[in-house]
Amino acid sequence: MANGILIVDKPAGWTSQDVVSKLRGVFHERRVGHGGTLDPMATGVLPVFFGRATRAVEFFEHADKTYLATLRLGTVTDTQDTTGTALETRPADVTEAQLRAVLAQFTGEIEQIPPMYSAIKIGGKKLYELARSGKEVERKPRRITVFSIELRAFDGTDAVLRIHCSKGTYVRTLCHDIGAALGCGGCMAALRRVQAGAYTEAESIPLDDIIRNPNAERLLLPTDSLFAAHPAATLNAEQEKRCRNGADFSARLEDGTWRLYGQNGEFLALAAAKSGTVKTIKSFF
Repeated sequence: MANGILIVDKPAGWTSQDVVSKLRGVFHERRVGHGGTLDPMATGVLPVFFGRATRAVEFFEHADKTYLATLRLGTVTDTQDTTGTALETRPADVTEAQLRAVLAQFTGEIEQIPPMYSAIKIGGKKLYELARSGKEVERKPRRITVFSIELRAFDGTDAVLRIHCSKGTYVRTLCHDIGAALGCGGCMAALRRVQAGAYTEAESIPLDDIIRNPNAERLLLPTDSLFAAHPAATLNAEQEKRCRNGADFSARLEDGTWRLYGQNGEFLALAAAKSGTVKTIKSFF
């Protein structure tokens, strides 16, 4: 039985759910989920959770992400990326100084209107289903945070941007909005996720390599790797018994969130300590 987190380097042309479905069969594990959807054209870091580790997906959903995106100026499409139908094309008469000035306007906490080609549901229907039938509906803006945008390269038409952003950010919408602010329009021409939460591109494994050699023991990271930023505590026998029974218990731990381990080193739970009392947030044994 596979239990743990696999950092997949997703190839272009696959949906995140395609990856999950494939790996469910490869590892013969029914309980599989992913952390953070990537569009089919995107590549890069896609954490996939197996077995008991699927209980941790909810904690990963709020993780920051970092991307390398190519913004193509002068082209507006219906999907806000180059996979869609071009709606407008204009000359991109933009200097690097002008581009940098506009990028600065898109950092910090901003509002973003989700694209029609997205999986968000309105009235029980996914937006992309409505878009494919030729319908457009009003979408409420969402608050997102763009922690930084770094201009890596610019040739007058294509700009390579390194974007560190919060959960819920649509990078193609960011590209579209930057193009609109510049007056020439824009869309996303390429996207690679290089970091998701604490997991980086360097840890990711190409999907083809995983399929060729699906060794769970070698490839899967332990579930507690997701919570490495929190301190760890090993419980005594009585505390462990109460933890396994879902009961609160006393422990000399500083207030905060803790990783709890059993006498044999097994990761038991993520827990909250307050005033000497420990409560389980989520168990993983």
